[in-house]
Amino acid sequence: MGYLIDTNVWSELQKRSRIDPGVQRWFAEVAMDEVYLSVLVVGEVRCGIERLRRRDPQQASRLETRLEQLTSAMSGRILPLSLPIAEQWGRINVPNPLPVVDGLLAATALVHDLTLVTRNVRDVERSGVKLLNPFAEAVSE
Repeated sequence: MGYLIDTNVWSELQKRSRIDPGVQRWFAEVAMDEVYLSVLVVGEVRCGIERLRRRDPQQASRLETRLEQLTSAMSGRILPLSLPIAEQWGRINVPNPLPVVDGLLAATALVHDLTLVTRNVRDVERSGVKLLNPFAEAVSE
């Protein structure tokens, strides 16, 4: 089984001491070699870092270091956009268009037979992609 991580899940992991318990538990239990990223997530994270850099350069530098560590650790598991993904995205956008990035992530997961791990379940549930929302997972005490 494999999992494609959405940006909102990666961002939650950066909270360290304030991380959502469901997200923390899920990441503790999943085998990291089953976890994949899309280049879109890397791009969204980079965009967030550059926005942050304007008001908090030190925090932006810290997040940039984490992004570099992530892309290094995920080497070979960062998925590019491709023609099959673009075609799948086109199919799942009819008759009701999905948000562009969320739709492309859903298409990526469908093409690679991955479960999309996201908080944005409502945005993509009609796409037919397998979904997991670790924020909604019950946490056992």
